[in-house]
Amino acid sequence: MSINKVILVGNVGKDPEIRYIEGGIAKARFTLATNENYTNKNGEKVTNTEWHNIVLWRNLAEVCEKYVKKGTQLYIEGRISTNSWTDKDGNKRNTVEIIGNHMQLLGSRPSAEHAVHNEEAVNENNAVAEGTDDLPF
Repeated sequence: MSINKVILVGNVGKDPEIRYIEGGIAKARFTLATNENYTNKNGEKVTNTEWHNIVLWRNLAEVCEKYVKKGTQLYIEGRISTNSWTDKDGNKRNTVEIIGNHMQLLGSRPSAEHAVHNEEAVNENNAVAEGTDDLPF
């Protein structure tokens, strides 16, 4: 058994880029910043910011297009995906993305309509939820 699951809460770094691919399927791309705050050995407060590349598909992308802007605080659940390619100069490149399957808008106007799942993810999660009684932990 293996699990590839990521949970992030952070702020959108720039307005999402929305594209519609073949068949009218929506795809959203944006960066999400998460911060880790700690005090170093000299007693100074330090903030470490990690930037995550987020990709949302279908209805999540459509909701993103309507409601998500730079600075929006989001809760994202998804999986890690790594893409490799060779650039024009022959150098091997890698990109790590989070493919989201659940998004919730956080902040000033929380409501039930702000929690959105991909239809496929809901079906997968329901199947997993039905089998949890058999887990040994």
